[in-house]
Amino acid sequence: MRTIIAMAALLCANFINAQAFNGKGDTKLQIGATVQDGGTGIVATTDFGLADNLSFGFSASYMLSADDILGQEADFGDRADVKARLNANIGNIFGIGDQFDVYPGLDLGLRNFGGHLGFRYFFSDGFGLYTEGGIPIATYKSNPEGFDKYNNQFVWQIGVSFNF
Repeated sequence: MRTIIAMAALLCANFINAQAFNGKGDTKLQIGATVQDGGTGIVATTDFGLADNLSFGFSASYMLSADDILGQEADFGDRADVKARLNANIGNIFGIGDQFDVYPGLDLGLRNFGGHLGFRYFFSDGFGLYTEGGIPIATYKSNPEGFDKYNNQFVWQIGVSFNF
């Protein structure tokens, strides 16, 4: 019984020490799945801490399953997107715990200028889960049609987050 209690205490201590965002010098890598109208895919993002509540990074995504449009299959250029991103890491402002981070942000990509809202929860100093939703604010084409719609709509992500 004492062994079980000791293991539980160690596990809880590990959760308490996990910190979702450390500020300047912090580095995060996230790998996840994307879900949007017309297909699903994979995404990798990285964020680098600039200040106590500010980070910048990059995102690369690729649609693995994209619906055909008018009998045409999406090519690589239609499926891929790359973005630069800026986040306001405000989890500590709300006082919701060191393991949890909330980060609204802006991104500038190959297809649009957009915004996102994400949440991270770290189980340990190095591993956690995240979810993020993104929307386009302004598209480069005034009326996106066909495959251009794939990267100009609401996208939901879910996956794992690593702290370096």
